[in-house]
Amino acid sequence: MTTSLRFLIIDGYPKQSRDELEQAGMKLAWKLFADMLLQHQPQAAYDILLPSDPGVDMPSVKDLHKYAGIIWTGCNLTIYDTNNRSVSSQIELAKNAYEIGVPSFGSCWGIQMAAFAAGGEVEPNPKGREMGMGRKIYQTSAAYDHPMFEGKPRVFEGFVSHDDMVTKLPPGGVLLAANSFAPIQAIAVTHKNGTFWGTQYHCEYDLHEMARLIVAREKKLIKAGFFRSHEDLVDLVDRMEALAKEPDRKDLRWQLAIDDDVLSDSIRQCEFVNWLSKLVLPTAGCA
Repeated sequence: MTTSLRFLIIDGYPKQSRDELEQAGMKLAWKLFADMLLQHQPQAAYDILLPSDPGVDMPSVKDLHKYAGIIWTGCNLTIYDTNNRSVSSQIELAKNAYEIGVPSFGSCWGIQMAAFAAGGEVEPNPKGREMGMGRKIYQTSAAYDHPMFEGKPRVFEGFVSHDDMVTKLPPGGVLLAANSFAPIQAIAVTHKNGTFWGTQYHCEYDLHEMARLIVAREKKLIKAGFFRSHEDLVDLVDRMEALAKEPDRKDLRWQLAIDDDVLSDSIRQCEFVNWLSKLVLPTAGCA
């Protein structure tokens, strides 16, 4: 992939939330995707949109035509809070992308946007928060021959951090992955002239970034019962950070129940790479 293309990366986190992530030592959501994009498309260009910041102008339909693809990061907003101007304006942007046919990809907030903007439904998960590692995510039969999952194990694990989930697919939506905690973990939506691939899990995270997110969410996680104390949290974070630095350590892999599907970029980022090669480049005439 050497063709220079321009992408729009949408990071919906409010500034205070972005500051909290940085204070915990985590990269901003847009930066995680920008780094992954350049890893696989080194000559790509991108623009960053921060729709929750005051006074931000949202791209017009005409503006969207210049992008080869639109990337949606995670976000701590609630997509059914349509009275929030940031939320409603992002939904309108996603609808416009469907209208003109710009390929879209997103994680977490992205899958919720993919569904909601096309007529699906998103609600709080009655089981509460899925956090850290999404366990035993499995491909549905529809995924076996779907280009989004080419090269992906049939059962895998992925980084997660979410309270809400897609509860109803939109017309044109195909369920591609699920687990026992969230029955919709990955979808492909074909709507009007566009296609949007979304995952509830985060292919853009790595073990270090997940550890720092746990630090950023400490109060919420202790209150929810994920940890009994600050010391418990620090113990897990330290082991995650150690494995991130030495991914071949057998002891930490075993203790944390983490394998190559989480540690290997080529496996973890598979869905995003397939989006680039099978949706973006052909649409841009670069196949």
